[in-house]
Amino acid sequence: MNVHGTVAPGFEPVRDAFLRNFDERGERGAAVSVHHAGRQVVDLWAGTRDVDGGPDGAPWEHGTAHIVRSATKGVAAAVPLLLHQRGQLDLDAPVARYWPEFKAAGKDQALVRHLLSHRVGVPALDRSLTPAEAADPDIGAAAVAAQRPAWAPGTDHGYHAQTYSWLVGELVRRVTGRSVGRWIADEIAGPLGLDLWVGLPDSEAGRVGRIGPVEAPAAPGAPRVRPRRAVAEAYTDPGSLTRRAFDAISPSADENDPAYRRAELPASNGIATAGALSRFYAALIGEVDGGARLFTPETVALAATEQSAGPDRVLVIATRFGLGFMLHGPASPLLGPASFGHPGRGGPLAFADPSTGTAFGYVTNGLRESVTSDPRAQALVQAVHSAVRSVP
Repeated sequence: MNVHGTVAPGFEPVRDAFLRNFDERGERGAAVSVHHAGRQVVDLWAGTRDVDGGPDGAPWEHGTAHIVRSATKGVAAAVPLLLHQRGQLDLDAPVARYWPEFKAAGKDQALVRHLLSHRVGVPALDRSLTPAEAADPDIGAAAVAAQRPAWAPGTDHGYHAQTYSWLVGELVRRVTGRSVGRWIADEIAGPLGLDLWVGLPDSEAGRVGRIGPVEAPAAPGAPRVRPRRAVAEAYTDPGSLTRRAFDAISPSADENDPAYRRAELPASNGIATAGALSRFYAALIGEVDGGARLFTPETVALAATEQSAGPDRVLVIATRFGLGFMLHGPASPLLGPASFGHPGRGGPLAFADPSTGTAFGYVTNGLRESVTSDPRAQALVQAVHSAVRSVP
């Protein structure tokens, strides 16, 4: 496998781990980027643009972008925190102050911080939305506003896998008058020069590869790892809160469909390069080459402050969330206790670690069954951890 790109001295272990992902872990096409102290120190890519190779076997190139699934949530989480930083959004205000319809069905005491930290109680809908309905922000917003919560807001937490799109999207629209995708383009991606979109413009469609499921290769002699029985049952039982949360859009959307890519679903359909993700997170925690920082130190601390922890009503494992960001923990190991970011189901991962001044972005076209912790991404994170400890 030919690996393209560059690594700074001291970060060679990341290149080694990236190559092993192709040799040993079944990688088809991927890219990884790391920023350290505001400077890009890893920029690597390899494989094919499309997971199946495509009709022409087009290679992954430097500007190739892909859907990053729930890693989009981390990008979306920055928007309400920036609005709070600018004095436009009160995290301790009822959601209904900005979105009056949301107080229906017992949600009048739901706070903005509950909505952001997966505590608001509406991870599932009584009636799933079709992909076409999900792409309509008015339909999605009306559905979550009318939904009776599965628990009293603020009293528990559970991953809002799909409904996070309409919760955050409508909150941002009510506060700013702009869609969340437009806000990200205007205030984040544009100023920082990021190849990152929530709502892909047709002009960029040719840069985006096809994603798809891949099987993890079996290591010779290795025992098969099975999920805990409670987890397996939660994902297979159609009536479970887990299945209903992930099936809030049903039937599942075709993620390679241009119409889906044009939609603005900040829970799931952001499209980005690995370099854009790491540059985004680097800008959250400090200055980057050619761009100013986004978060003040106070907002960085807020992003990494735990809001939800323990057994997750949806994922049926212990999770940790801040205000929209997933935090370092067994479910999603990052660099350390100060890290915040978000994985995407099946592989993608992006995060910042303010304690070391490090930002990380990994994008792949081959998606596995893992939800929060993919072995390929974790191998890269471990290599980054080793490299960061060795550099001045």
